[in-house]
Amino acid sequence: MAKTVHGRKVLNMVLESGQPYNRDALKDAMATQFGQDVQYHTCSVQELSADGLIDLFLGKGKLVETDFGIIGDASKQCGHH
Repeated sequence: MAKTVHGRKVLNMVLESGQPYNRDALKDAMATQFGQDVQYHTCSVQELSADGLIDLFLGKGKLVETDFGIIGDASKQCGHH
């Protein structure tokens, strides 16, 4: 069974770093922090790849693409964690 990591941990990692990431750098940081062979999940979606989680969070506004790279939006964190 693959290790699963809640997406909020990724959002927290991005917010705590205080730096923008391009997609590849974000995926590298996720792999370094959480491992290569990991799946991600959220409160509503299971079995996401790193790309799948990034796309989901971009679509929900939890991650935002700027001219400088991808950043997190702290106001979009799930409220129960």
